[in-house]
Amino acid sequence: MLSSTIIEIDGVFLGAAILLGQQGARRFYATHASVKILHDVVLPDLGSLRRKVISQFRSQGGWRHA
Repeated sequence: MLSSTIIEIDGVFLGAAILLGQQGARRFYATHASVKILHDVVLPDLGSLRRKVISQFRSQGGWRHA
């Protein structure tokens, strides 16, 4: 693993974006119930992954699943 970045919103830890290689692709390691469906999803960059995870969290009313 090259590095990872925490993804959180409003103080809620959703998971980590794990850098897969020099091209910038990231794999999501989900830790919050509201985003478990995205566990192991790979997207081409951190921004794309962060937007997808936050969108999923909000659509599921994530704060209720903590």
